[in-house]
Amino acid sequence: QEQLVESGGGLVQPGGSLRLSCVASGSIFSYNTMGWYRQAPGKQRELVATISSNNNTNYANSVKGRFIISRDNAKNTLYMRMNSLSPEDTAIYYCNTHPVPRYYWGQGTQVTVSS
Repeated sequence: QEQLVESGGGLVQPGGSLRLSCVASGSIFSYNTMGWYRQAPGKQRELVATISSNNNTNYANSVKGRFIISRDNAKNTLYMRMNSLSPEDTAIYYCNTHPVPRYYWGQGTQVTVSS
């Protein structure tokens, strides 16, 4: 069964950093484009960043220059380093394939940016 487990979120002050991880089960991780998504309270889920199977990356304008997505196919793990965090980045962060979510959505990991 294809599953995702996100971790690494937490409470951080504005300007701080976090590193998110997403461990995927099953056999489809390594050859699919993966993405980080986020959903803020009262808003729809949005795409934050993607990374292809050969490590081409793309970012939403709101995070470009601050977030870095990466992957380790040997560990079936997706990462995202988040720097210069602001309160607008507060959300639950999820990972999944892109553009079509092929995994059951995980629980996500909560990121809260507040002083």
